Amino acid sequence: MRYAVAALVTAAVLGGCSAPPSGEAGDRPTSPGDSPAPSGTSEQERWRPQPGLDWQWQLDARADPSVDVPVYDIDGFENSAADVARLHRAGRKVICYVNVGAWEDFRPDKDAFPRAVLGRSNGWEGERWLDIRQVSVLRPIMERRFDMCRDKGFDAVEPDLVEGYGNDTGFPLTASDQLRYNLMIADIAHARGLSVGLKNDLPQIPQLLDHFDFAVNEECAQYGECEELSPFIAAGKAVFHVEYAVPTAEFCAESRRLKLSSMLKKPELGVWREAC
Repeated sequence: MRYAVAALVTAAVLGGCSAPPSGEAGDRPTSPGDSPAPSGTSEQERWRPQPGLDWQWQLDARADPSVDVPVYDIDGFENSAADVARLHRAGRKVICYVNVGAWEDFRPDKDAFPRAVLGRSNGWEGERWLDIRQVSVLRPIMERRFDMCRDKGFDAVEPDLVEGYGNDTGFPLTASDQLRYNLMIADIAHARGLSVGLKNDLPQIPQLLDHFDFAVNEECAQYGECEELSPFIAAGKAVFHVEYAVPTAEFCAESRRLKLSSMLKKPELGVWREAC
């Protein structure tokens, strides 16, 4: 599994990856579409990013607003309502990064997770996989996290680590367990008027496409998987994509053909980016 270190201007479609490089500077698996939107927010008003939108992904502390792109994906805990408002004033849409598949010992709500839901290390310091089968325990925690994203003014959420079933978590997770959990996550987001992106989990795109508003992918070019994201593009939904090791010269032409929103980033996900 490949994912980033845990730690959106206009809504017009930009042709492919067009920005220049920037320097450093519950127990119910119901359909999310069945969830009522919050007061004053209809399903039609929910942000729906279109293919080709350029973006910035920065998870190392507070967002640096200097990159001229219409979409920002930033850490939900590390950024305040004022940070989100500043990006909104500059015309950006803003995605709230939240880890929903692993416990992190550096988050303020770390004590809300019972020990029984904590599994093996996921390879990153201070993180352990979650037993996503225990939805009655995890749902209220994730609801509070998404409440935070909504209350800070975010437009969408990027729920990370939603493919634990394909990893050595310490729990016998199945694809069905993951599908149920991912549907719950989409339900929680939509109930709060937030768009939601499917992070990786390529095998379950056919079952989840209708329930997610966009996709976030890491390293599909390196592993020859980018074509698998085409259903999102065909549905008019953006695919926000990064590579870490493959030079832009080797993946940008294909990204443009597929209408992915692609860029090269360093694994720490700081300000630096090199867009297609």
